[in-house]
Formats: sequence, C-alpha cells, structure tokens
Amino acid sequence: MRVYTIHHDPVSVGLESDFVVVKEGFSWPAFVFTALWALWHGMWLAFIVLVVAGIALEFAVQLVAADDVSSLAIGLGYALFVGFSANDWRRRTLVRRGKALMGVVAAPDGETALHRYVDQNPDLQSRRRTVPGPVLGLP
Repeated sequence: MRVYTIHHDPVSVGLESDFVVVKEGFSWPAFVFTALWALWHGMWLAFIVLVVAGIALEFAVQLVAADDVSSLAIGLGYALFVGFSANDWRRRTLVRRGKALMGVVAAPDGETALHRYVDQNPDLQSRRRTVPGPVLGLP
C-alpha cells in the first residue's frame, strides 16, 4: 500500500476532478526528467531553480575537470535529491495555490485513494455541485 495526500480547495464545493492526489515518497518522473517534471506540474519557480542548479553543477564538474565516474555520481546525486524531494515541493505549491491538505489515505493507487477519501467523508458527496440540464420551452 502506498500513502497519498488529498488536496482540495476547502471553500470549493467542486466535483472529484477538483481534487489533487499526490503520492508520498520517491517520484520516478522527477528523478528522470527533473526540471521538465516541474514544468509539467506548472511549478515555474522550481523549474527555474532546477535548470539553474543543473547548469551550475555541470559548470562545476567542467571547472574541476572531474572524471566520468565523479560526473556520473554528481548527476545521480542531483537526480536522487530531486526524486526524493519532488512530491514535497508539489504539496507545498498546492497549499500556496489554495488547495489545502484535506487528508492522508493509504491505497494501492491514486484513483482508489481519492475514492476512499470521498467515501470516508459523506459530507463531500452531499455538497457536490449539480450541473443544471437544459431548460426546455424557452425561446
């Protein structure tokens, strides 16, 4: 079982699509794609910081004329740092954008975690917005 955090605007009474589910722990996409992962999630400041850090690390490796093994170790360390920190950065960004941490759920996947959260909070189901259908008979 994995642990997920559920984020939602506490004032909003939106549908399930308004929820954001974030996995706790290591992020493989962030490990592999680093700055592009941040860009994908709309985290502009993190994107800029990761690009600048990557360029600075590459410059430092070139400056000290590190061998291939050292260069690989530094690059791997950088990617591991990003992979382990990425989901925490994403949670902080969501909170800054008004999506508060609403709960923590253990589930095999993110979709199941969201369904468990909604099932455990029946007041959410009663607060859902209903989309009105078309009104017939009006010109």
